[in-house]
Amino acid sequence: MATATAVEKPRRRQAHARPTVLIVGNPNVGKSVLFHKLTGRYVTVSNYPGTTVEVARGLMRYRGQEFVIIDSPGMYSLVPITEEERVARRILLSDRPDLVLHVIDAKNLARTLPLTVQLIETGVPVVVVLNMMDELERAGLTIQVDALAQQLGVPVLPTVCLSGQGVPAVKELIYERLAAPHSDLSSRD
Repeated sequence: MATATAVEKPRRRQAHARPTVLIVGNPNVGKSVLFHKLTGRYVTVSNYPGTTVEVARGLMRYRGQEFVIIDSPGMYSLVPITEEERVARRILLSDRPDLVLHVIDAKNLARTLPLTVQLIETGVPVVVVLNMMDELERAGLTIQVDALAQQLGVPVLPTVCLSGQGVPAVKELIYERLAAPHSDLSSRD
């Protein structure tokens, strides 16, 4: 009988603990904007890499449930080069969140999908938040969201975080995955 490695094994959440959602992605893809839309808390946002150096934590309240939302520094890979990437990797692999929201710039799939694959390989449940869909459409491009979700084997939600478009679907998916009556994280091994 094969046993799961530490990387593949999700953490066991205590019955009283709030589910934890980690927001990850490259710098400047809208992670902190999504964090604000989910929690109501602002974090420092700028137009240069490495702005979110510290980890921001906040609570999302939705449908009578509370979820801890963590905004991590920008990262390009699970093989860290910068201190920001080391921090994000440590949260992902050591703290073992219940769900990872990988925020992607819809215009730059080729650059961001390698990290998506790495995240999926950790065994932590992943949701791809395909952000900046408005910019993609202005460029005259489209993405077949359902086909991408099928190829990756994880949910893919199109969003425009600045305007809030798609954010209600993100909240609902967090609830469905982590708090709905059929969800039972405490029994995961």
